[in-house]
Amino acid sequence: MNFDRLIRDRERLFWTLNIGAWLGYAIAAWLGALAYEKPGSYIDVIVATALIGFVISIVMRHLYRRLWPRGPVAVVVGIIAICYGLGFIWRLASNTMYFNWVKDSWQPESMMGYITGIMGSFYVLLCWSGLYFGIKYYQQMQEQTERALAATAAAHQAQLKMLRYQLNPHFLFNTLNAISTLILDRDNETANLAVSRLSDFLRYTLDNDPMKRVTLGSELGAIDLYLEIEKVRFGDRLIVRKEVESGALDALVPSLILQPLIENAIKYAVSPSEDGGTLKISAKVLNDMLLLQLADNGPGLGNGNAQKKSCGVGLKNTRERLQQLYGDNQAFTLAPNDPRGLVITINIPYETEENVESANS
Repeated sequence: MNFDRLIRDRERLFWTLNIGAWLGYAIAAWLGALAYEKPGSYIDVIVATALIGFVISIVMRHLYRRLWPRGPVAVVVGIIAICYGLGFIWRLASNTMYFNWVKDSWQPESMMGYITGIMGSFYVLLCWSGLYFGIKYYQQMQEQTERALAATAAAHQAQLKMLRYQLNPHFLFNTLNAISTLILDRDNETANLAVSRLSDFLRYTLDNDPMKRVTLGSELGAIDLYLEIEKVRFGDRLIVRKEVESGALDALVPSLILQPLIENAIKYAVSPSEDGGTLKISAKVLNDMLLLQLADNGPGLGNGNAQKKSCGVGLKNTRERLQQLYGDNQAFTLAPNDPRGLVITINIPYETEENVESANS
């Protein structure tokens, strides 16, 4: 974590690397002086040269900040000119100190003696420049990547929320219409019960983020609230059965993943029939996958109903939500029920809160 903070803090990273680089330069020069048995006064030249190089690198940094926004050709030409010009000054100062401190004020015969080794200084500064621009370019690429990932994540979240919330107005309209009918029929007790269940269900939808997953037990509790609201409309015409393994109740599922499927089944299998219909909700764990099924005894895929069921908003949004959340590691299928009706099957990875917490720790 400390290393990650250092990488993200540009100012701190620069000073850490720059101080470390010039300390390394001084140590390398000192080891070379020991190998060639230079006099003790040469150490003073090494320290002074490293300090001058450190100051020059700070000047280069300010110059490169002005150079950075320009085009590639201007940047390359500018780097070469800056490195050569400052390398000239650096070498001149280093040789002057060497002549005065080590050679006891000895002076070379020509001015060329003062700039001997200028190409070495030029290459050192050029290497420093390469590292500076390389690190700066890497940081910029990282920031662009993080911004792109953040934008993608925001779009991903917005799409998931849109897919789930798109269903609420349709459901709310049907429920309020049913409550209005009950009030007109003066069935105030049933209307009050429907309003109470609607309030509980809407509170659940608002308290649970579409991006977060809930346990299947919690999801089924919300579905019970929804079904109680629908039973206000259909009464005994709506029959619901459940076959849920105990081990499946702890599985994590997208919040309200079943509600649009049940709404779709009620619309096509229960509502059109005078006798109503039966919905069967089942869940079990199979080979590290959670198998969810919703079966009805409606017209199924026949009688021209296939297109309606395949293109319904509820089924389409559920399929897209699963694709967004699990990618290819999921399955959403429609199949005929026996002897009649439709079976919707969802396969998603079996995960629990304990498994997710241990994986993230």
